Formats: sequence, structure tokens, C-alpha cells
Amino acid sequence: QLQLVESGGGLVQPGGSLRLSCATSGFFSRSYAIGWLRQAPGKEREGVSCITTGGRNTNYVDSVKGRFTISRDSAKNTVYLQMNSLKPEDTAVYYCAASSGADPSSWCPLYPYEYDYWGQGTQVAVSS
Repeated sequence: QLQLVESGGGLVQPGGSLRLSCATSGFFSRSYAIGWLRQAPGKEREGVSCITTGGRNTNYVDSVKGRFTISRDSAKNTVYLQMNSLKPEDTAVYYCAASSGADPSSWCPLYPYEYDYWGQGTQVAVSS
């Protein structure tokens, strides 16, 4: 069983920054691609970013490119999402999730249905 625990959410003003953390534990946690997905009120869950098992490849949704950066510390079994230049439309519950996928060492997905294990989420609110 794989466990994921998010932290780092909060309230920030537009233009501000936050860093989310996703701590993973359990068997073969390093064998999964890890993604960050979000769900705003009244909207469907969407993929934001993901990273492959060794951190070699990443993927971002267009709306966060140039503002968000995903990284992975394999020694700590933790994945980070650095979020800069935050906008009100970034307000959502952010989830980290794990995907075994077809080849998690070379590719990671942004579609929610590709993920097998989920954390409980952390709230991010961007407002003045």
C-alpha cells in the first residue's frame, strides 16, 4: 500500500508563492510517477504537473508553465511543487497522486484517471 501526504497549502496574495510537499511511503514508492492535480469548486479535477520516477522527465499543464516547478528528492521520498506568480484561478484543493503507468521512468500522465493512489489534498487559496 502506498501512502501520500500533502502539506504546504495556505492563503496567499496574487503574485505570491507557495511550495507544496508530497511525502510518500510504502512499498516501491520510488517506482511510481508522481503527479500534482487540483480541483477548484464546481470544476473537474485537472492535472497540473507530474514527474517520472528518477525525476528525469516532467510535464505541465499549459496554464502553469513558467510559473510552477515540480521536483523530486528520492532520498526523502518527497515530491515538491514550487508555485510562483500565483493567480486567483490557481485556487483549488491540490492533490498528489501516484501512477504506475506504462513506463513511469520515462513518462508521466496528467489525466486523473491514470493515477492509482491519492493523498487527501491541501487547500490553496489565492486572494487579496
